[in-house]
Amino acid sequence: MGPLSDAADAAPVLLAVPNVSEGRDDDAIDAIAAAFTGGDGVRLLDVHRDPDHNRSVVTLAGAPGALAPALAAGAREAIARIDLRANDGVHPHVGALDVAPVVHLTPDDRGAACAEALLAADLLARLGLPVLLYGALAQGRTRAQLRRGGPAALAARLADGELATDFGPPRPHPTAGTTLVAARPPLVAFNVVLRPPVTLEQARAIAAAIREGGDAELPGLRAIGLQLERAGEIQLSMNVERPDLTPLRDVVAAIAARAPIARAELVALAPEQAFAGFPADLPIPGFDPARHLIERALRAGS
Repeated sequence: MGPLSDAADAAPVLLAVPNVSEGRDDDAIDAIAAAFTGGDGVRLLDVHRDPDHNRSVVTLAGAPGALAPALAAGAREAIARIDLRANDGVHPHVGALDVAPVVHLTPDDRGAACAEALLAADLLARLGLPVLLYGALAQGRTRAQLRRGGPAALAARLADGELATDFGPPRPHPTAGTTLVAARPPLVAFNVVLRPPVTLEQARAIAAAIREGGDAELPGLRAIGLQLERAGEIQLSMNVERPDLTPLRDVVAAIAARAPIARAELVALAPEQAFAGFPADLPIPGFDPARHLIERALRAGS
């Protein structure tokens, strides 16, 4: 299998990975996913639903010019279907359409992704959603910085002038909150469930140790410890933002040195290089390389 650039030659150039704050109402999730893919030139690659996080992650593929209106169409349905005030998921969030990144698969496509993300931000603003940029479009500002304290804290920071929206209204939408928009390379959203008797406090300590800047020296790793009330489990929820430098085998090894792992979970799609040397004895229920590795998923539709 060739690199991502090979896949991009035979498939749509860009991805979009909108995250919506609904993971339990299948009718709502289906309607939102259908809205994202209702226009021309956009292909649905995956929908990942998580009731504990109360969040769904949709992966779209399309050429420049197609993804921005698709994101706006899905956002319109999300506004109609989701009342953020009722969201009790454990995942940090600030919006019904919480994040809407446009993903470039090669460095050559970075400019196209940035342009598409800015166009999407403008279209979302026209729906009445305030938009904050993060990542390369905002001098490296992170999602975690913007989500700190949740929707109420973000609303207060906007009200007192600590933050200002980049597009759209100056205050959060009353039911749909705020949307975060970026252009970025692929990352890996990766979770592991820890075996009992690991506690939430221990999971949070492990997250602090393994995330970038911690003892494990894993570049680009973001990690938090969570308690999944519905499943009755303790989870490490992670984003590997530099899978070229931090393959999942290294993440698993760092966690396993500190606590026993029951199983892993991939959220949405990942580049194939992230799974190089992945331990064969660690189960990932539902993982299908043909559907969940970006290169293979794109080739399947070419």
